[in-house]
Amino acid sequence: MFKYVLQRLAAAVPVLFGVTLLVFFMVRLVPGDPVDAMFAGQAEPSPERKEAMRRQLGIDGPVPVQFARFLGDAVRGDLGDSFRSKRPVVEEIRTRFPNTVKLTLASLTVAILLGVSAGIVAAVFRGTWVDGASMLVAILGVSVPGFWLGLMVILLFSVRLGWFPVAGASTWRHLVLPAVTLGVLASAVLARMTRATMLEVLSQDYVRTARAKGLGESLVVLRHALRNALVPVVTMIGLQVGGLLSGAFIIEAVFAYPGIGLLAVNALQTRDFPVIQGIVLFVAVIYVLVNLLVDVLYGFLDPRIGFG
Repeated sequence: MFKYVLQRLAAAVPVLFGVTLLVFFMVRLVPGDPVDAMFAGQAEPSPERKEAMRRQLGIDGPVPVQFARFLGDAVRGDLGDSFRSKRPVVEEIRTRFPNTVKLTLASLTVAILLGVSAGIVAAVFRGTWVDGASMLVAILGVSVPGFWLGLMVILLFSVRLGWFPVAGASTWRHLVLPAVTLGVLASAVLARMTRATMLEVLSQDYVRTARAKGLGESLVVLRHALRNALVPVVTMIGLQVGGLLSGAFIIEAVFAYPGIGLLAVNALQTRDFPVIQGIVLFVAVIYVLVNLLVDVLYGFLDPRIGFG
């Protein structure tokens, strides 16, 4: 297994390089000048001062030279300094990332509880109104935009009912609405996947044998069928982690939740190149590690899968 992990980590290097290269050049296609954004609302600086500021920020030379400099620093763990706050990007991410982790884990918990449960129920009651209602809700969950659902949740539970605060992250109550919004959206995909895999497993011979032995339906479903149906579901859960991290960018902006998603949105607005590049590279690393963890879990969920 150790050799397999090393091979996967080595294969991730060109992926991370490609992500870094793509993001580095794409952020420079965003309209606007970072120096102009820094002086927004102030007196127009002289051309000489602008040029001096560009030299200070390291954005005055050719773009390939800037990329080579950024890549060399990133290998050493230095993602540069924020144009706006002047703080190291690593420090900016370190400050905000715990909030994003809380949001991601909470929304993933909601997604697993709702999605897997709904998928199992829909498969067990295949062809009934329960199945139809579950899949209808799942289709709606896939179709609804996250920002719209977030705004509706704020309107109902914050503005009308006053149960939860609209913005912030100081208490657990600030986490409820964004976590539920993200979790409901992710649960729709898990519900459909769980239903499909459960239907396939429930039709297998060993499940019919377990029923013929007189085992209760709940025991057959949960002990014999669910474990074998979990392999593709775990794959989807691993993909959902990356989706939740990227979806958190929008949801954090809607709820003004101080995570790396809101930090990235603010950085885009102010053309803060180092912060944007650092966050995307950081999220890409997390995504690669999560998918590696999912691959390793395959071997424990299904002994037929090896690490060769």
